[in-house]
Amino acid sequence: MSQRIIDMFSFKGVRQVIFLTTLAMLAFAANSVLCRLALRHTEIDPTSFTLIRLLSGAIVLWVILTIKGTSSRSAGSWLGAFTLFAYAFAFSYAYLNLDTGTGALILFGAVQLSMLGYGFYKGERMHVVAITGLVLAIGGLVALLLPGATSPPLASAGIMLLSGIAWAVYSLIGKQSNDPLASTTWNFLRAVPMMLLASIPFANQLSIDISGVLCAIASGTIASGVGYAIWYAALRSLSSFQAASIQLSVPVLASLAGVLILDESLTTRLALTSLAVLGGIGLILSDKRGTSPRK
Repeated sequence: MSQRIIDMFSFKGVRQVIFLTTLAMLAFAANSVLCRLALRHTEIDPTSFTLIRLLSGAIVLWVILTIKGTSSRSAGSWLGAFTLFAYAFAFSYAYLNLDTGTGALILFGAVQLSMLGYGFYKGERMHVVAITGLVLAIGGLVALLLPGATSPPLASAGIMLLSGIAWAVYSLIGKQSNDPLASTTWNFLRAVPMMLLASIPFANQLSIDISGVLCAIASGTIASGVGYAIWYAALRSLSSFQAASIQLSVPVLASLAGVLILDESLTTRLALTSLAVLGGIGLILSDKRGTSPRK
């Protein structure tokens, strides 16, 4: 089992990129569901959830890295670790006062705009097919989330915005990694002491229960740790525009998971907007020219 996971990070070619990207998006969607379950339906607090999430992710990644036989401490970076910590901590606290749709819209809107802005700054330009796909994906996501969104509390919206920017920076840093598994492992390990220090002011507010702990462990090990390592591997073959657009699928996938796992109703709007988002992403990925440098 461990060897199969390790083998994922050595894939090459278009099929492997699609496979890794699909796995990563499913992991991110699972993470959203686990966070929603823990922070809204168990007794665990955001600080404890984030700490257990990062710690469990670091442990499972370290085990996989040890089995693989590489443990270079030069992998990853303190900046990468800080953006990982900032994303995870802000994400948990923002969802205390944001409903799921509003939070997802702010988070992935911030991720997308940040990554697209960086790509534009670096000279990447999209072709007509990719632009059409991007517009279709954005339109589907907005159609899914905006009608049910309420006016969010300003402070919570700002925290989620910061979480999205941190995740975008983390993703962009990951594009430069030559060893995605080692980089992710050491970023998690470096993020743990950061989270411990951040937990000190909240010591009197810490609260856990078995269900919350299990959700945090699942979030840290599978949805976060392994999921981020897979995403790192896929990112090396994606442009900033493609990476930003593909992540639009996560809110849709999370909503569908809610239907299947949380027994939420499947509406016509959800089905149609899911097709729009996933279809738009398909157009972006089918454009073999992808993006071109600015001349």
